[in-house]
Order: sequence, then C-alpha cells, then structure tokens
Amino acid sequence: MKDSRNARSAIRIDLMLIADMISPGARVLDIGCGEGILLEYLGQFKQVDGRGIELSMAGVREAVRRGLSVIQGNADTDLKDYPSDSFDYVVLSQTLQATRSPRVVLENLLRIGKYAIVSFPNFGYWRNRLHLLLKGRMPLTDSLPYQWWDTPNIHFCTVRDFVSLCGEVGITIEQALALDRRGRVQKLTTLGMLTNTLAYQAVYRLRRDR
Repeated sequence: MKDSRNARSAIRIDLMLIADMISPGARVLDIGCGEGILLEYLGQFKQVDGRGIELSMAGVREAVRRGLSVIQGNADTDLKDYPSDSFDYVVLSQTLQATRSPRVVLENLLRIGKYAIVSFPNFGYWRNRLHLLLKGRMPLTDSLPYQWWDTPNIHFCTVRDFVSLCGEVGITIEQALALDRRGRVQKLTTLGMLTNTLAYQAVYRLRRDR
C-alpha cells in the first residue's frame, strides 16, 4: 500500500492543496505540469484520468518517463484546440503570471473544464511591498526567484487583481486559500485587505455558471 503521507510531503504545498480540491476518479488536465508531480500523485491516490501540457521538453520527457500522458504545449496558444467540457478539472499552478493573455487563458480553463483550480504568487504580499518601498527594486523571493530582465513572469498580479478579474469574466470562486511564507493556510477572507497583504500565495477553485 502506498504511503500517502510520504507522497504529500514530497510535493509543493500548493499542489497538495490542489489535490485535495479534486474528486477521486475525475478527468484532469494539468497545464504547465512540469515533471508531472501532481499528476503522478493524483493517479496514485485519487485514481484520476490525468493529462498534462508542459512547455519545457525536459519536463515532458521526465513526465513521460514517469508513465504519464503529457505533451508539449503552450497555454496561450494551444488551449483553443481542446473541446469544451472535456475535463472535470483544469489545473494551472504557478503559471498564470507567465501567460501572455491571462484573461483568455482563464476563460479557456472554464470552457474546457467544469472547474478550474489556479494558484499563483501574490505580488501584493507585504514583503514585496516593503522591498519596493525601501530598495526601489523588483523583489526576489522563493516564489518569484528571477531578476526582472530574465523572468518568465510577465503579468504579476495581486489577490485583489485576480478576484476582480474573476468578477469581470463572470467566474464564481468556490474555494479560496491563502498561504503564508511557510506554506501554512491562513484563515483570511477572500476579498479582504489583510488577504491581499498577508498572503504569500493563493489557491482558488473556480467554476462558471452554465
């Protein structure tokens, strides 16, 4: 019998929380799946029918080596080719800020799937604000580890920005989790100023009324 506790400790905290939001046996598309860590976990412990898209060929090769169904693809250009309602859940973890058209990507997630689960680093986190205030330079953190001139992150957003976009697009937030710098879940409100200031990263489960 596989040890789920050991497996949970081996994956990122946001991926563990995403896995907890997904029903057993569901059809899952993981966009920007990397080496397939989440898909592997979901297959082992939730028996999902999982598929993945990854931009990096190195990531694709490693995911395939793990026995996963992953292809090379780009969230900005390839999601339009997927039929509507073809998955139960579409996952986009730590990738939204690296897309060229976040709104279009978000709309496609909820066209393809019944639910979308999105996680991202909160640029409104208080340490980022303080760094900018005191040093006048873009912050470097564990979740935003790149220099401004070589970062793949081209659309930074805050929790309030994301919630506002969901409202504009007509997306319902079913569940929202805010994490501190140590990965601990914070009991904060979805829209409150404290969440936008204290959340190091955020995880959302979304749905669109049909």
